[in-house]
Amino acid sequence: LLLATFNKEKENVKLLTIPRDTYVFVPEVDYHTKINHAHAYGGPKATMETVEQCLNVPVDYYVRLNFEAFIEIVDTLGGIMYDVPYEIHEMDSNDKKNAIHLLPGYQNLNGEEALALARTRKYDNDIERGKRQQEIIKTVAKKAASASSILKLDDLMAAVGDNMTTNITFSEMKSFISYGLNTSIPISTVNLEGDG
Repeated sequence: LLLATFNKEKENVKLLTIPRDTYVFVPEVDYHTKINHAHAYGGPKATMETVEQCLNVPVDYYVRLNFEAFIEIVDTLGGIMYDVPYEIHEMDSNDKKNAIHLLPGYQNLNGEEALALARTRKYDNDIERGKRQQEIIKTVAKKAASASSILKLDDLMAAVGDNMTTNITFSEMKSFISYGLNTSIPISTVNLEGDG
């Protein structure tokens, strides 16, 4: 789970990763369990309520993307430049074992490769994976806001298509996109403290 907060007055965006095993109270079932169970108990609504309860912050919107949407977004952008921290052998989006092999270093990643790097947790842990996901999302957002990519917004929306569900209206989405295209607005990352 990623929580994004938009502060229009301070002109910033913050991304908070919530590790999947975070032990929280889930209002939908009225007991404590792992946060990733909230969705199984009540979909996006239960997940939003759980995040609100846990962090004491209102959550107005949700966006749920599947792997295909992520891959299509990155591929529509022509890939992303990213510094791969270590060699990885990872499954692809079809769970084909060791289909993705990346060597360390700064390189252009296609959608499947970016997804594999975002998903992997066997080389470090869930906390580090969350930080890596934040950085990958920041990289995707920066590329999407670049002048060359603005012309591809229709292609990006088509790429997402049926691979995304949200409660954001189309007019709200347009206002968020114009806000997100302002490259002077910094995106910072925040991480929860905790022990495994």
